[in-house]
Amino acid sequence: MRIRVILPVIGDALIDHVRTEVTGWAAAGTEVDVVSLERGTASIESEYDEALAGPGILQRVEEAAADGVDGVFITCFGDPGVHAAREIIDAPVVGGFEPAMLTALSLGETVGIVTVLPNVLPMLRSLGRRYGIEGRIGALRVVDLPVLGLEDREVLLDRLAEQASDAVARGEADVIVLGCTGMLGVAAELRDRLAAAGHAVPVVDPTGAAVTWLESSVRLGVTPSRTTYMPPPAKARSV
Repeated sequence: MRIRVILPVIGDALIDHVRTEVTGWAAAGTEVDVVSLERGTASIESEYDEALAGPGILQRVEEAAADGVDGVFITCFGDPGVHAAREIIDAPVVGGFEPAMLTALSLGETVGIVTVLPNVLPMLRSLGRRYGIEGRIGALRVVDLPVLGLEDREVLLDRLAEQASDAVARGEADVIVLGCTGMLGVAAELRDRLAAAGHAVPVVDPTGAAVTWLESSVRLGVTPSRTTYMPPPAKARSV
């Protein structure tokens, strides 16, 4: 099984970190390769960023289709380009939001998301409405750290624990979802910190949810429905 991971940002600085994280979640025998964008932005923290990244993401999806990969993970919690990508490749495609949230919905009644910045909250509310799950999202919290400022693991964990613990204590969350795929390798420790504070709730890592979801989809032999994701009509396009 071959999974193409599209890091929807410009530059190669994060590629090794993402490859290590994805490989850690992947099953034995799953091949993983990671590519970034030739054009776009350094991170996605707004609708503007997402729009600028779109052409670069779709270029990488077209390459993945030509390479015959079995699945594509666009590693961003905002699911940038996911639905457009499903129109142009006969392989399952996910971002971070959909698999993480659908996993979380099977674990508890109310889901709390802890993400990066206030700029991202309207995007996540919009995604909740698109997927019809807005009524199950009880908390939307931020750690007030930009995507490119998540490298201090202890600061990140302290802020995640503070927000998640408060959301659970207030009855706003039965499950916590990490609201950024850049929050690498912290889900298990956050779960343990919450448990130590008396909150026995699961914590869903969006990268882990996406990778295992893709692997399951490939094993099931399912690809995007062509009654939903219809191939784009042929016409002149300039991107």
